[in-house]
Amino acid sequence: MDLGQFSISLAVADLHASRAFYEVLGLEVIDGDGEHWVMMASGKAKIGLFQGMFDKNVVTFNPPDVRSIQKAMKAAGLELTTEADESTEGPAHCALLDPDGNPVLLDQH
Repeated sequence: MDLGQFSISLAVADLHASRAFYEVLGLEVIDGDGEHWVMMASGKAKIGLFQGMFDKNVVTFNPPDVRSIQKAMKAAGLELTTEADESTEGPAHCALLDPDGNPVLLDQH
């Protein structure tokens, strides 16, 4: 099962303050609208900063084929909170909670 690129998506109170903090740590903005969200990276490390979009921090994977992973997770008895439409192709996402209630997002771009 190829989960693809990993990142953490942080629910932040002040996008500009969080961005400035992570820039000091050496991360650079690679995507985003600059007002509600940004994606930052340093080498292979990626972090998403999201203001007003999520209630909790989210573990995020960007698999090449979310639908096949979704089928495998369902076959393993995992309960999804959001499902990708398996009759479609292209970008889609599904989500579930880990045993501690942490959101896990599988987002195919």
